[in-house]
Amino acid sequence: MPSAVQLIRSAALSDVAEYAYAATAPAGARLVFLAGACPLDASGRTVAVGDHAGQAEQCVANLRTALAAAGATLDDLISTRVLVASSRQVDLVSAWEVVRRAMGDHDVPSTLLGVTVLGYDHQLVEIEAVAAVVD
Repeated sequence: MPSAVQLIRSAALSDVAEYAYAATAPAGARLVFLAGACPLDASGRTVAVGDHAGQAEQCVANLRTALAAAGATLDDLISTRVLVASSRQVDLVSAWEVVRRAMGDHDVPSTLLGVTVLGYDHQLVEIEAVAAVVD
């Protein structure tokens, strides 16, 4: 089933960003608000300690699992926020490249933030997201 999400771009804004600047969903779409996807394995252990890209991979995998439980996929995302515990831009970019690659052609509006600390021991990355689906 095609996604209900419509990505919006503007010729008046820079095309340097690797994402659409806005997104809409039709009236009647069911919104799915996801808890932050964390780099935890099925046992609750933080994976890829010290590795921003490795943790981003696990976050994306967990995001896919949570979306599936709600009857959605990455193509149904209407926005994301990628949190990276670092003050170094290179670390943010490392995590972002993983997330951006996972999104493929669905370049969902996103925000990338450097934060001081995240909730789990050794956690470096978390991905918040909202999806929209039409049942």
